[in-house]
Amino acid sequence: MKAPISLLVMSLLLLLPVSARAEPASGLAMHGEPQEAKGFTHFPYANPDAPKGGRVTFSIQGSFDSLNPLIVKGAPADAIRDYVYESLLARANDEPFTLYGLIAESVETPADRSFVEFTLHPEAKFSDGTPITVEDVIFSHALLRDHGRPNHRSYYKKVTKVEQTGERKVRFTFDGSGDREMPLIMGLMPVLPRHLIDPDQFEKTSLVPPIGSGPYSIAKVDPGKSISFQRDPNYWGRDLPVNRGLYNFDEIRFDYYRDAGSMFEAFKSGLVTLRNEDDPTRWTEGYDFPALRDGRVLKEELPVETPAGMSALVFNTRRPIFADPRVREALIKLFDFEWVNRTLYHGQFARSESYFARSGLSSHGRPADARERNLLAPYADEVKPEIMNGSFAFPVSDGTGENREGRREALALLEAAGYQLKDGKLVKVATGEPFEFEILAATRAQERLLLTYAAALKQVGIAARIRQVDSAQYQRRKQTYDFDMIQYFWPVSLSPGNEQSFRWGSEVAVTDGSFNYPGVKSQGVDAMIEAVLKADDDDNFVSAVRALDRVLLSGDYVIPLFHLPRQWVAHWADLKRPSTTPLYGYQIDTWWLDPSAAQPAGAGTGKP
Repeated sequence: MKAPISLLVMSLLLLLPVSARAEPASGLAMHGEPQEAKGFTHFPYANPDAPKGGRVTFSIQGSFDSLNPLIVKGAPADAIRDYVYESLLARANDEPFTLYGLIAESVETPADRSFVEFTLHPEAKFSDGTPITVEDVIFSHALLRDHGRPNHRSYYKKVTKVEQTGERKVRFTFDGSGDREMPLIMGLMPVLPRHLIDPDQFEKTSLVPPIGSGPYSIAKVDPGKSISFQRDPNYWGRDLPVNRGLYNFDEIRFDYYRDAGSMFEAFKSGLVTLRNEDDPTRWTEGYDFPALRDGRVLKEELPVETPAGMSALVFNTRRPIFADPRVREALIKLFDFEWVNRTLYHGQFARSESYFARSGLSSHGRPADARERNLLAPYADEVKPEIMNGSFAFPVSDGTGENREGRREALALLEAAGYQLKDGKLVKVATGEPFEFEILAATRAQERLLLTYAAALKQVGIAARIRQVDSAQYQRRKQTYDFDMIQYFWPVSLSPGNEQSFRWGSEVAVTDGSFNYPGVKSQGVDAMIEAVLKADDDDNFVSAVRALDRVLLSGDYVIPLFHLPRQWVAHWADLKRPSTTPLYGYQIDTWWLDPSAAQPAGAGTGKP
C-alpha cells in the first residue's frame, strides 16, 4: 500500500506548484483576463483591410530641440516614442489595461506577480536589420533606470534582478513591494539598440535621428519646425495581430506652430489633415468655411469612455504663499465656473469635481465604502468629512459673475489664514505684505482664462499677474517648478497605477522633471497609491482609487477646471476611420486615406 500512497502524495505535490506557476500567455491584463484569445487576428477597432499609402500632416503648438523623448533635458519632438521605438508588449485600447505580444511573443508571470518573463519574437529586429536580443532588453532596462526620465528611474529600480533564462528569454524579478502593475510596466519598457547607444552620452539632447524597431523611421527634421516619419516597408512586425490594420500612412508629418490660431488656419487651408478641437467657441462658431459647407471637411463628436483627466490651475505648494491649505481652498472658491463656462465656452464644459471625473473611479457624490474607510482610517485628518461622506460640491454661482457665496466663503478662509482687506488690497496681517503672485501661461487660450480668473481675484484684493512665455521657457520653468501657478492637464486611464507615484508621490516632489507640479507631500496620498498598486481584484482597485481621489481633493492642491463629455474632431473627408471607436477614444493609427482621392488634404499643398 505504501507505493500507491507515495504516488498520490507526489501527484498532489506536483499539482500544487502548477496552480501558482507562471504559464506562457499571449497577453496580460492588470485585473482579470485579457479580452482577446490566443491566436486573435486583429483588434476589434482596427480594419485589417485598410489600404496603405498617402501622406498626412498634423499640427502641434510649440517647438522642439531634441529627438530623445526618454530624458529630462530638452523639448523632444512629438511621436518618436510612438512610431520609432517599440516595447515588449503593446496596449489594447478597448480594454482598461491589457497588453499583448509585440517584441515579446509571450509573457509569463506568477499569481503573486513577483517576476515577469518575456520570450522575444524570433523575427524582431531594429530598422537597420539588427536582430533584437535579450542583451538589448537588459541594456535598455539599465540605461533607462540609470539615465532615463525620473519616472523610468522610479519604476525600473523596483527590479532587483535581471537574468537571461534562455536564448530568447529574459526575466525581471521585483523587490517584494507587492506592486502588481510591475509586469505590465516592464512590458511597456521601450527596447533600445545596444549597438548604437553610448550610455555616457544618452542624457545629452541630440537632433540625430534615433534608430528603433517601430513601424516608422525619421525621414526629415527641420529643428523646431517640423518632423516627418516614413513607414518602413520592411517593418518586421507589420503582420502581428496588434499591428494589423494600423500604421496605414506612408508618411506622417508634424508641423509646429506658434499659436492655436495659426494651427486652425493651416487646417482650414488643407495644410493639416486632422484637428482635435478643445475650444468651444471655435467649435461652435469657427467651423463655417467653404470646405466644411461643401462636405470636404467633416466635424465629428466621438464617444470616449475613459476618465476625463484633471485639467486644473496648479498651486505650487513649495512657495510660501500657497503653503497654507486654507489659502488654496479660498482661491478654489473664487473660481466661478458657471460664469467662465457661460461667457468663454458657450456652456459646453462640465465641471471636473474629481481627479477621475467621467468614470466609475470618481469618488464624487459617493460615500466612502467599507474598504475605503479602512484604507483611510490611519489618515483621517487628511480627508475632509464632506469628501468622505460624498456630500462635497463646489459653490455654484448664478453665472452672472457675482459669485457672492464663493467670495464670502473665500474671505472667511483668508481671514483665518491671517489676511485682511486694507485699502482694497489683501495683505498679510503679520507682515503687511500684499497677496500677489504670478500665473505662467503658454498659450493665448490659457491667457484668456487666466485673465478672467485674475479679475475675480482682484475683487477680493488679490493681484495675480499673467505672464505668457514661449514654449521652451515654459517647459523649463515647469520642469524645475519655477512658477507660482500654472495650468496643466493630467490624462487618466481606466487603470491608474505607477504613474500616480510620479504625479503625487512625496519622493518626487523635489525631483526635477516629475509631474508632481503641486509639490504634494502626503502620507495619506503615498499610502493610497500603494493600495492602488497592490489591489488584487477590481473591487479593491476601485476602492483604492476612490480613496486616493478623496485625499487629493481634500488637499486642495489644484483648482479643478472642466472637461468635455465627448471628443471633438475635425478632418478632411478623404481621411477615413473604422466604424468602431475603442474605449479610449479614436486612434489615428487605425485611420487611412481614401486611395481614390486625387490630392489628399495635408499632403503638402493647401486646399481652399
